Amino acid sequence: MSTTMDISNEKEVFPNHEKKNKLLFLSNVRYFIDKHREQHAKKVIHSIKVGTALVLVSLIYLLDPLFEQVGENAMWAIMTVVVVYDFYAGATLSKGLFRGIGTILGGGLGCLAAILADDFGKTGNTIVVGTSVFIFGGLATYCRMIPSIKKKYDYGFMIFILTFSLVAVSGLRADKISKLARERLTTIGMGYAVCIITNFLIFPMWAGQELHHLTSSRFNKLACCIEECMEAYFSVNQKEGQKNINISSCKSILHSKSSDESLANFARWEPWHGNFGFYYPWEKYLQIGELLRELAAIILSLQACVQSPLQPSTRLQRVIEEKCNNIGISLIHTMRELGESIEKMRSVQEKVVMLPGLQSIKLELSILSTSELRAIENVEAFTIANFLFLLMEIADKLKVIAKEVDELGDVAGFHSK
Repeated sequence: MSTTMDISNEKEVFPNHEKKNKLLFLSNVRYFIDKHREQHAKKVIHSIKVGTALVLVSLIYLLDPLFEQVGENAMWAIMTVVVVYDFYAGATLSKGLFRGIGTILGGGLGCLAAILADDFGKTGNTIVVGTSVFIFGGLATYCRMIPSIKKKYDYGFMIFILTFSLVAVSGLRADKISKLARERLTTIGMGYAVCIITNFLIFPMWAGQELHHLTSSRFNKLACCIEECMEAYFSVNQKEGQKNINISSCKSILHSKSSDESLANFARWEPWHGNFGFYYPWEKYLQIGELLRELAAIILSLQACVQSPLQPSTRLQRVIEEKCNNIGISLIHTMRELGESIEKMRSVQEKVVMLPGLQSIKLELSILSTSELRAIENVEAFTIANFLFLLMEIADKLKVIAKEVDELGDVAGFHSK
């Protein structure tokens, strides 16, 4: 299946603007309503899950047999639910593990510091405790500022600093510290267990599925932006066409890096669910996301070119209109095919035809910019050349993205159809 489409009639490429704009408006309204409804439903479900977890963990206080076992330390179970419970299952799992590890390491080192301080008398106690808090707190804080550690383990280091400082300066004897640490670890474990049970068993929200859906949907969003830019550039009334260019999708994609990294980090902690198994190549989604952000930046430049007050005459636009329309349709179709292949986890069947097709698009654009515009030596020629150059940049970037999607399909084991 080829990624190019032969257009024999110009009206088939760009239908009546009024009719198409009306359909586009209705489609965008329906998409917004469905999306808002879906997000609202997820928020309601998450709120119910958190409320259920808080009720279950409160039973430690309300039931006398449990309260007699843990006493006032039951508050740590409630605190664990409030702090650890997250919207995504992977985030809850990772934060709970980091909280446990940070508590164990911080409490253990804090106990050692307190034991050593007892042997130095009152003055020596103050010096040892202050020095240990300074050293371990400073080292842990420095580690938190390392980008690779901050991205994945920041929460664990924060809990380590908090626990170590509280235990070291508490002034309790070593035997009391050990008992207190055991009781608090027990209640933290109870709270964490409640979080895992409610988050994984009651409509779990998977970060991996969210990242997968967001990545695939961005192809169609960018394709729509290219389509609107092409229509506006070759419209009879350009001022009317300019109003129809919606670049909000491009801007949202440009600011999606931090959210993508967070989702990928949470997804690595999630157990096998659906088609997403262990060691799933989430880093490939980050690479594709980075390329899509670069493509969005080029499309924003194309939009600025289309809406620039300096525009060529209609006669000059008609020189390149037919071929540019065909090229634009090919780019849009290819982007939507790539997005659909990711969404349905289907291998790109036309990979043998796709990349040569994109190469032919670049060749056509080069011929346009060098032959048909060679005789024009004024500012209008530069504006058209800029437009053609941006189309070539989009074709080049799309070629790289197609290779990444093909590699994702090979690594992730996408089915062939």
